[in-house]
Amino acid sequence: MVHNDEMLDIVDNNDCIIGKKKRSEIYSQSLCNFRVVNAFVINSQGQLWIPRRSAQKRIFPLCLDVSMGGHVESGETYEDALNRELKEELRIDLSMVNIKLLGYLTPHDNHVSAFMKVYEIKLDSDPDYNQNDFIASFWLYPSDLMEWLNKGEPAKSDLAKLVQLFYTK
Repeated sequence: MVHNDEMLDIVDNNDCIIGKKKRSEIYSQSLCNFRVVNAFVINSQGQLWIPRRSAQKRIFPLCLDVSMGGHVESGETYEDALNRELKEELRIDLSMVNIKLLGYLTPHDNHVSAFMKVYEIKLDSDPDYNQNDFIASFWLYPSDLMEWLNKGEPAKSDLAKLVQLFYTK
């Protein structure tokens, strides 16, 4: 599904809403004071389900990505966005999975692209992912994924940082 140019809330350094802008404006101005959600799908062997973004993606086409990620649209909570994005990207109903919050990150404290909540979902089968969002997927141990990324595998900018923060000792 091609997204329209959604309105996103602009937040201050304390993650309090101070305004809103179109997604395209935020990216053209290289802003980081907006909100996103990310989730990793992990199986019982400790492998992460890592998708490859489709060529049609406006940013990071054909790059490896977090299992699920998306913008928190204006007026939504992080949890609203998580619920919507899980349905859109992975066809997963939030109420049907075991999910936990891994962490809350900010651009100034953690040097990530936006204010974000990162979640983990336990699942032992491939998600029925949206073919417009992703073209392939891999079950990888975090160490193997980091090896791929260190060898130059193209990936979304925050992927390596999130894996290092939450899955490497």
